[in-house]
Amino acid sequence: MKRRIAIPAVIGVAALALTGCGGASPTGTTGDSGSSDKLVVWNWGDADEAAAAYTEDVKAAFAEAHPDVEVEIVNQPFDQYYTLLGSAVEAGTGPDVALFNGGTQLKSRASTLVPVTDELADLEDTLAGWPAFQADGETYSAPMFLQGFPIYYNKALFTAAGLDADTPPTTWDELATACTAITEKTDASCFALGNKEGLGIEFFLSGFASGIFTPEEYDAWIDGDRDWTSEHATQVLQMWADSAADGWYNDGANSTAMFNDSFDLFSGGKSAMVVGLMSGTAHWKQFDEFLGEDLGFMMPVGTNEGTTLALPAEGGIGYAVLNEDKKDLGVDWIKATVDHDALAAYSLAGGQITSDTTIELDTDIASANDIVAELPGSKPLLHTALEAETLDLLHRLGQQLLGGEVTVQDAAAQLAASEG
Repeated sequence: MKRRIAIPAVIGVAALALTGCGGASPTGTTGDSGSSDKLVVWNWGDADEAAAAYTEDVKAAFAEAHPDVEVEIVNQPFDQYYTLLGSAVEAGTGPDVALFNGGTQLKSRASTLVPVTDELADLEDTLAGWPAFQADGETYSAPMFLQGFPIYYNKALFTAAGLDADTPPTTWDELATACTAITEKTDASCFALGNKEGLGIEFFLSGFASGIFTPEEYDAWIDGDRDWTSEHATQVLQMWADSAADGWYNDGANSTAMFNDSFDLFSGGKSAMVVGLMSGTAHWKQFDEFLGEDLGFMMPVGTNEGTTLALPAEGGIGYAVLNEDKKDLGVDWIKATVDHDALAAYSLAGGQITSDTTIELDTDIASANDIVAELPGSKPLLHTALEAETLDLLHRLGQQLLGGEVTVQDAAAQLAASEG
């Protein structure tokens, strides 16, 4: 029998580092969208039929308020998305509205966005995940879905390795022991990893952070008070390098794309664990289609004393307005993306955990229910608090650490220098 569970507000999400500047520089727009009867919207496309259906629901909700406005949706490739968007804004040919990842990607571009704080105030009590879309006291978008880094595991591979499939590791030492058993007793790698884009260390940092940093250190990091050469920050880099040296990952991780090659390894039973996502892609619903009852969810593991384990989660994606002249239309587009009925339909069909706290997730998939149960105590993702330049550097250093091309001490020093 399916259980209907209300998705609680992410009450553990603290305010992220405020890195953007208030105000906006109105941009030019694509094509003839200067016309008041047209809205140009950029995103990175629909991943599947459920996503396409959600887009149609959003367009329908927008059309109820603006039946005579044409919406032109321009799909850009995700791996080039922010580069293309930046070039378009620089050239004065940007869209009216664009989709952003919450955190660094939006906040680092806040100076090019139109604040919509007052216009979205009526949604504050209904939606969770706002801090990822706020900077310098202004709101620039409404969170559509919650995003986070759950750790999924394959119960069948745990059993094959002689592990208790119903009792996943809770400490780093237990995790290391489990990885040894998995790699020795099965043909699978311990973790699936795609690091061709350098994203792996993002997932590692945010995925395991609450078991490494004390709550005080965690909150200070989010507030911008961090030192990469400190004991626990350096420890993260060392654990990342050591896990690679100990053979936790699939061969060729640095040449494997994260989306979706590495996640396919986990879905196909070639890796026992993966730090995945809770919405969008590589989530509980997609993995359940392949693994069924063998799909398990586990929390971050405890590494140091004085830590409090928390699910890493925050607002995931949302649209922001770039064209001041289209602010009113842009705000109504944003409101259409968080339309209750559109989000409710997509939550189960697309495997999303939505920002709307009034929507119930109607599923018997155990991992989804377990994730939702941990949301009230969740903490924001540490990597999204970083400046864009530091995040890019972290990607490069993560690849080099994985390949043994840089020392942990040198990597820590470079990261510390990047943040001044």
